[in-house]
Amino acid sequence: MLKKLFGKKQEKVSEETVFSPLNGQLIEIEKVPDPVFSQKMMGDGVAIEPTDGKVVSPVDGEIIQLFHTKHAIGIKSSSGMELLIHIGLETVNMNGEGFEAHVKEGDKVSVGDPLITCDLDLINEKATSTVTPIVITNGDIVESLSKENSGSVQNGQSKIFQVKIK
Repeated sequence: MLKKLFGKKQEKVSEETVFSPLNGQLIEIEKVPDPVFSQKMMGDGVAIEPTDGKVVSPVDGEIIQLFHTKHAIGIKSSSGMELLIHIGLETVNMNGEGFEAHVKEGDKVSVGDPLITCDLDLINEKATSTVTPIVITNGDIVESLSKENSGSVQNGQSKIFQVKIK
């Protein structure tokens, strides 16, 4: 009897696939030329060297943060996982120049929905790098993470990691 009562309160493990938010080359997070990301201070994940500036949603979820400089965006997926997409390195110093947001905080999004468009040439000129980390910022809810580590990726189509939520 008690087992049945308490058994119902346990959360079910859910799995979620995270798709690439950009077209480009997938690289390991440890190879990002910024210690905040390469040492996983913000969380675990992967990064992409983009070939164009069209950033789309990698998951079904809700926009929980859009930085006023539009260089980074936070999404809470339907499983509760929180993802940060940080477009380029040292792009905060661009103060939004070259970035156009297509969503706002509170918007619901699906995989492939446009989030941000950015000018890669301008980022190359004014920032350190176009490398874009995609990290899980609430890793404490993750039971396991299976990452793709390299290869060419298509936005909204290529799987970059599979997550099991506790």
